[in-house]
Amino acid sequence: MRLTPYASTRFAPLLEQHRDAFEAALSDCRIGEANFAADELILTQGQTVERLHIVPEGKIAFHITAINGRRFQLGEVQCDHQIVGEMEFFTNELCQWNVMAMEPLTTQVLCAQRLQQQLATNPILSLFFASALAHDYQESLEISTHRLLHPIAYDIAHDLWQRQQTQMTLEAFNRIEQEAERFGTSSRVYRRAVKSLIDQGLIEKRGQTIEVVDWPKLERFISMGAES
Repeated sequence: MRLTPYASTRFAPLLEQHRDAFEAALSDCRIGEANFAADELILTQGQTVERLHIVPEGKIAFHITAINGRRFQLGEVQCDHQIVGEMEFFTNELCQWNVMAMEPLTTQVLCAQRLQQQLATNPILSLFFASALAHDYQESLEISTHRLLHPIAYDIAHDLWQRQQTQMTLEAFNRIEQEAERFGTSSRVYRRAVKSLIDQGLIEKRGQTIEVVDWPKLERFISMGAES
């Protein structure tokens, strides 16, 4: 979640009024900084989360690995004071996702116990977490639901269309292997799906980037629920 309230959420006007108090409360919970190299994990799947991290800037990514070794990527986030570890802070469960630094970055470290005391003393500040988590939950659930219910080619086309229409928190990768994992598949299957969209005249590849060449045709493809 990010510290700045999402303007579309119900409590955004109220949260703006209390934003200084929220930032002051988080400041009181800071116990230092941590430096991470590119591809280093900030949080590890299965660990106990006793510290949260604020990432002022830099790119991070989220992925989860199954016991069979398969990995699902949620996407990249270009951080603007994002907090990670907040979900586990509230659930008191082990860390669900691996959170990886995609470039060298520095985080501000928060003590979970101090944060718990702050929210117990000032419960209205919990609205910052509730609103942001609800927003992020809906976005990530929409992504994962599409991955489960549609063919890969359709998901790629819909993802391209959605990024054109809306400002999404989770960004695409520029590496084929990670893009394949973002769609819950292998590099071979991902390449085949991309080729099918190219053959239909919907997209083209320019280096590592996919570009839409016919938006009306892509929209018709999505509206028909086409199967690859």
